[in-house]
Amino acid sequence: MSETLVLTEQHGHVRRLILNRATARNAQSQQMLEQLDAAFDAAAADPQTRVVVLGAVGPHFSAGHDLKQAQAERAEFTVEERWAYEQRVYFNYCLRIWDFPKPTVAQVQGACVAAGLMLANMCDLIVASEDAFFSDPVTHTMGAAATEVLIHPWVLGLRQAKELLFTGERLGAAEAKALGMVNRVVPRERLEDDTLALAQRIAQAPPFAMQILKKSLNRSVDVQGMRQALSAHFDLHQLSHVTEEYRQTKEGGLATAIARGAKA
Repeated sequence: MSETLVLTEQHGHVRRLILNRATARNAQSQQMLEQLDAAFDAAAADPQTRVVVLGAVGPHFSAGHDLKQAQAERAEFTVEERWAYEQRVYFNYCLRIWDFPKPTVAQVQGACVAAGLMLANMCDLIVASEDAFFSDPVTHTMGAAATEVLIHPWVLGLRQAKELLFTGERLGAAEAKALGMVNRVVPRERLEDDTLALAQRIAQAPPFAMQILKKSLNRSVDVQGMRQALSAHFDLHQLSHVTEEYRQTKEGGLATAIARGAKA
């Protein structure tokens, strides 16, 4: 029987989906992402669920992709194999959350790094604990062009996104709120209750009206070219996987990259 990597809780009209790999800092294995995609599908199909909260067990939201699994199972992928895999499991799964027909709220504590940052920002709102921090050190640690979905300038603004990515440094919860990426910052002990209270408040709205409101809001950035920009970056991200810089990182071992990322 496969391990349950995404837990589900129902709180009235709110469904909480919970990443469940605390011992691995909720690193996103292929199995976890497939279970998460299926869990979102189930939530979309449930008429009683009006809002989805995405949270995580343990001290950290997510340390990003499971690089150990990537090295063990996909290190020798061809360009074509990597492109198809990352398009399906990383890019498409993320955009399915962005396009999810019901409001979504990310509940973030501790590390929200690289693909963790990417995943949280697919949600409509972010509630962060005071100890949460956000970073995308992928270019510094791995020689790749950021994460697969370059959502950063759309949630932070161009200048701040450049600084975050160019330096690979951390962004604290309070600063992330000041920049507009995070909606609310709360004490760690109140994170679950306050996030659920916000989700319950949203769930009071008529569900179809909320669905079409969300669609209209998302279209406001689509008409600015967001979706085309994300697709264009994904193509360039794939190019960065076949550079000499990336080859040197891979030969040096992704475990080394993991260690560097943890210090970023």
